[in-house]
Amino acid sequence: MIQISIVNRSTLFKDADMAPLVAALQVQASRDLPLGGWPEAKLNLVAPGENPAPGASVISLLDDADQASVLGYHDVTPDGYPLGKVFVRATLAENSAVSVTVSHELCEMLGDPDINLVAERDDAQGRAKMFYAFENCDACEADQFAYDIDGVKVSDFVYRSWFQQFRRQGSVQFDFAKKITAPFQLLSGGYIGVLDLKKGMGWTQLTADASKTTRLLSRAKVGSRRERRRTTRDLWVASDYVPRKV
Repeated sequence: MIQISIVNRSTLFKDADMAPLVAALQVQASRDLPLGGWPEAKLNLVAPGENPAPGASVISLLDDADQASVLGYHDVTPDGYPLGKVFVRATLAENSAVSVTVSHELCEMLGDPDINLVAERDDAQGRAKMFYAFENCDACEADQFAYDIDGVKVSDFVYRSWFQQFRRQGSVQFDFAKKITAPFQLLSGGYIGVLDLKKGMGWTQLTADASKTTRLLSRAKVGSRRERRRTTRDLWVASDYVPRKV
């Protein structure tokens, strides 16, 4: 069983709200994610002031991304396990639910913990054209597609069928909320990292926004999964769970 510790290091998210959050995420991890073909996990809420047990992946709630930037937006725990960070102030500034952001990180950590999996999408002639990052929340990440578990909003996520090109439109379920009808479809506000071999531009990003039909070539945010996918493994550095002040 995959072990994931949830740590609250944010002053903006109440410790009292952590228990219902983790309880809802445990339902998602045990009941919902396996329906889409993703691994199950056991979540552990870390008490205030304590550190996660060795050997667990970690999701840490922090106030600000600029504090994480001081840490270099590191990617693994001191024991070398996946480490996801949720920046509460930035999430609230976007009028988004913190619980949806944490859920997003949880789903993607289980779907591709090493950030190295891809799905091939061929062109009409059957030649390899693009490789899609194995990210299971990006395509449907907007809060409007989130769903409720015991009063807590959690992120929608795609099923493994979303990455299977042979699937016909409407033939199977492609995401938990049943909003997606075909493989590789992006909902409003959705995006996905792609590696286009014909373009030879490295990892770029596709978006569902009609005003941004071309690939986004801007530099990925440091510490994002998109940026980590482009970073050689020798540059990944272990991180503490507590933000440091300069």
